[in-house]
Amino acid sequence: MNKIFYSAAFLVLLLTSGCSAQPSDNRNFSSLYEGIEFEMPVVTEPEFPDYSVSITDYGAIGDGQTLNSKAFADAITAVSEKGGGRVVIPRGIWLTGPIILKSNINIHAEAGALVIFSTNKELYPLIETTYEGLNTVRCLSPISGRELENIAFTGEGIFDGSGDAWRHVKRFKMTDSQWKKLVASGGVLNEKGNTWYPSEGFKKGAESSNIEDYEVIKDFLRPVMVSLIKCKNILLDGPVFQNSPAWCIHSLMCENLTVRNVDVRNPWYSQNGDGIDIESCKNSVVYNCTFDVGDDAICIKSGKDKEGRDRGIPTENIIVKNCVVYHGHGGVTIGSEMSGGVKNMHVSDCTFIGTDVGLRFKSTRGRGGVVEKIYISNIDMINVPTNAISFNLYYGGLSVSEMLAQNGDNKELEIPAASEETPQFKDISIRNVTCKGAFQAIYLQGLPEMNLENIYMENLTMEAENGLLCMDATGVTIKGLHLKTTNYPALTFHNAKNVSVEGLLLEDSDQPLISVHGAETENVTFGLNSKTGEDTTLILGEEVDPKTVQIND
Repeated sequence: MNKIFYSAAFLVLLLTSGCSAQPSDNRNFSSLYEGIEFEMPVVTEPEFPDYSVSITDYGAIGDGQTLNSKAFADAITAVSEKGGGRVVIPRGIWLTGPIILKSNINIHAEAGALVIFSTNKELYPLIETTYEGLNTVRCLSPISGRELENIAFTGEGIFDGSGDAWRHVKRFKMTDSQWKKLVASGGVLNEKGNTWYPSEGFKKGAESSNIEDYEVIKDFLRPVMVSLIKCKNILLDGPVFQNSPAWCIHSLMCENLTVRNVDVRNPWYSQNGDGIDIESCKNSVVYNCTFDVGDDAICIKSGKDKEGRDRGIPTENIIVKNCVVYHGHGGVTIGSEMSGGVKNMHVSDCTFIGTDVGLRFKSTRGRGGVVEKIYISNIDMINVPTNAISFNLYYGGLSVSEMLAQNGDNKELEIPAASEETPQFKDISIRNVTCKGAFQAIYLQGLPEMNLENIYMENLTMEAENGLLCMDATGVTIKGLHLKTTNYPALTFHNAKNVSVEGLLLEDSDQPLISVHGAETENVTFGLNSKTGEDTTLILGEEVDPKTVQIND
């Protein structure tokens, strides 16, 4: 089939012709591709024959006690043998082991249906798979599909991964009463007594890196809840996915992924409790969804280090619109496993409420990969404990400032040469952002050997304890930044080149507003609409050529 790109005429035809069997109301589809900054194909959704069975037709009992693994498998097989259709889960509590999907299957969970995955680890055999960007061995996922075409989860039901039986928990993430209850339930503690493990096998896996017998540490090898690998034409529309053992939804090397009207929930204390991880996928849309999770919420990845570079499959052509994140380590995150690259991504009309970080870009030396052509707009955030906008190229390691603090301010640091292992973030646009309450408004941290490049920001209104910190970046343009900050200087630059800040509005202050340091500083210009004490607008490091920094009222 020829690739068809979005046009208004095509969408009108699509919506009126009845050529695609849409499992649910899709009224916002016509606006989904509006304002996209790159050529984006319309994502193909699955179609299913008009055939349906209920899991009760195959002996399923919704009493929360009966194990219904065989009923699920038999229903899926029966529909598959008929050429595809719907497997209906009616109202009830349905206990089951893993659900293994087949092509042309729509799992439809009706309102009131609660699918709970068994906590019996024997039902989840060890398999070869991929996790956190690397090929590895993990337990079979509660829901899985590999090399399938036309699959869907629809309806208003709930899928619960029984993650509490799999995850370890850190003491500081619970109240005293929660912790006492957890410890009394069983499991084991570490020597310090500040981490709970669900079993001795899990503890062995967590505390040792040299165990070759995977069966010994099987409990430690937590699966993602929904694992879709090398699948095409996927639809998740309507259900709740919650309480996952590790990541909740993971699509790997898939094409044509549609996620809408989905609610993803994990306890805030859940380790690796990501919402959705889209890895090395092509043509994806995520919209009208909510996330309340224990780690990054909407995550974009493409493999880790050499394995990711050897795979060489970027995540490309992705739209994220109209999503709300109530909790998470990041609202929308790219990285840190991005060694295959990320390109052509549009994010708009999203709200983050109390996420640890708002917009989060992260990587580190050794990853390699290029993140480029990212377009973000119309983002609202509130009560962000750390950085509202964060670029951190030292993720999992130390930043330059931290290394200087350890080694002494006057000690020169060895900067490695750029190579295929050096991550690169460039050509990124962020517009129309409102943030009320954060520790740091904007954090731009590149690498000395590979600066952040061509970062464009426009129309930002931000209230934070600390303002903007920019290090090792080239080509930073900021237009219309209204910044209310507690601590000064409000803007700090270190080794920044070709920086233009226009329409900068700061609170009037008797303290210095701007600080510029670093011998690599070049061509930095500020257009300032604020008042400060005479000769105290700018702090300039001795190593900076005064001619290279200009302030215009």
